[in-house]
Amino acid sequence: MRNNYDEANKVTIKSIIWNLILTAIKVLAGIIGNSTAMIADGIHSASDIVSSIGVLIGNFIAKKPNDEEHSYGHEKAETLVSFLLSILLIMVSFSIGYNGIKLLFNTEEIKVPTLLPLIISVVSIIIKEYQYQITIKVAKKTNSPALKADAWHHRSDAFSSIAAFIGIGGALIGFKLLEPIATIIVALFILKVGLNILKISTNELMDYSIEVEEQEKIIDIASKIENVIEVRHLRTRKHGSFVYVDLTVQVDNALTVSEGHEVAHKIEEKILESMSSIKGILVHVEPSEKLREK
Repeated sequence: MRNNYDEANKVTIKSIIWNLILTAIKVLAGIIGNSTAMIADGIHSASDIVSSIGVLIGNFIAKKPNDEEHSYGHEKAETLVSFLLSILLIMVSFSIGYNGIKLLFNTEEIKVPTLLPLIISVVSIIIKEYQYQITIKVAKKTNSPALKADAWHHRSDAFSSIAAFIGIGGALIGFKLLEPIATIIVALFILKVGLNILKISTNELMDYSIEVEEQEKIIDIASKIENVIEVRHLRTRKHGSFVYVDLTVQVDNALTVSEGHEVAHKIEEKILESMSSIKGILVHVEPSEKLREK
């Protein structure tokens, strides 16, 4: 588990370094090159720095061992960070969108950009897509919701750079209105990503269940354990990058307490062995008068 957090931290630190460079270049290019779309894109990259720092903080808290006050561990810190990142993205989208709309209705304030921000937008697209790919790869490997949120933050920045490219390019060939329109499109991209992350993180904070396919896998594993007659109830809840499971199975009522305990132990052992995302399982054994079908 610690290795997962270490790997997540490495890719996050790289993201912070890249975004510091990109933010400085974009904002400077936007100011020098008269491009509001590029400045907006630079602000988006700056929000990426904040989100990545949030991921580092979340990972630091999440990898702490269980204690008396947090007997289930601290993994939900990752989900909490995802929730806060989504709020940040939504706020950034409203700020950028407002500036774009304001320019749209004050066309005399629109300046024709130079070639510099157009070139920087292409560089940004390449770098941000690269960041998305390396981050989402580690996020899937570690099953980290905070890192997934950060990866999509990078992808939204790539989208915003594409919109900036179109707006700047259009303005350069005489379509000045494309600049503020591109700024508004950037804001909408960011808003969509923010709302999606908000939905996912809110569900996880409310003990959202794992996917149906994973639940079916748990039932299938438990059903194949010797002396299990029927799986009666299954409850799951996401806990950061991990999962907790509550399971009720029926066994022959002729089994001794010791034999019933052994059945529960085998179920736990097999599920933990087969599904790395599961951190803890509670198996309740009930007696049944049914005979297990051969």
